[in-house]
Amino acid sequence: MTLLDLFSQNAAFFYGIVALVSLLVGSFLNVVIHRLPIMMERDWREGLEEFSTSADTESEQSDTEPDVFNLAVPRSRCPSCNHEITAIQNIPIVSYAVLRGKCANCKTPISARYPIVEFVTMMLSLVVAWQFGPTPQAVLGIVTTWFLVSMTMIDFDHQLLPDTLTLPLMWMGLLAALIPVFVDINASVIGAAAGYMVLWCVYQAFKLITGKEGMGYGDFKLLAAIGALLGWQALPVVILLSSLVGAVVGVAIISITGRDRNIPMPFGPFLAAAGWIAMLWGDSMSSWYYSLLS
Repeated sequence: MTLLDLFSQNAAFFYGIVALVSLLVGSFLNVVIHRLPIMMERDWREGLEEFSTSADTESEQSDTEPDVFNLAVPRSRCPSCNHEITAIQNIPIVSYAVLRGKCANCKTPISARYPIVEFVTMMLSLVVAWQFGPTPQAVLGIVTTWFLVSMTMIDFDHQLLPDTLTLPLMWMGLLAALIPVFVDINASVIGAAAGYMVLWCVYQAFKLITGKEGMGYGDFKLLAAIGALLGWQALPVVILLSSLVGAVVGVAIISITGRDRNIPMPFGPFLAAAGWIAMLWGDSMSSWYYSLLS
């Protein structure tokens, strides 16, 4: 009996495992969201220093930053008092509630964003589990959800979609197509190529007309990853849905907050949301979309 067979016989156990694992992963995603851009910046500076002879820059970095900085080291600490967060103080959602949203040592308020990311990760994963049941589609869909949550938050914060997230997601989609899980390998390969090329062409056309860069290369890679996972058939729905939602949200933010329309707005979160929706309900949405065209 496989693990999926066991889950099929006990739905409550299946959903409970998904919820627990997703909460733990959500806690880890908070680390990824915070540290990955910093790690990329450090790598960029180190590469730049290979061409630099400034001793002052190197000395300043060694005085202000730890020698080792990755997703595991150093341990998480309070940014205010540098108190190391213990394992018991790092239980997803529960610790935040027990500590009443404050550091256990200095009582400085902790951002509510941390438990929100954990809760949203759990709920989105449960929706995927409910939609697909204990199947390979659910496993791939849940892991994809974790990738999309982390990329959404990083793009909101830094207008950046790291290759260390977009490219593994694309390769995961291509390899899954060999089984296949969502689509076969032909649809996956064409989807990856078409996803990248569509946005690349839009980018080049926009730049040619306006002289400005309308989006980043990370957006191309994210749509390529979505195409690899869901096949080329899902791309029209993903592009249409992300564009409509992006336009509506953008206009709403400019109208409500008075945000300067010349300030760029990340497109990755809208692609991620559209891809996630298409993953769950893409077949029915595609049928409806193509019926309108016929």
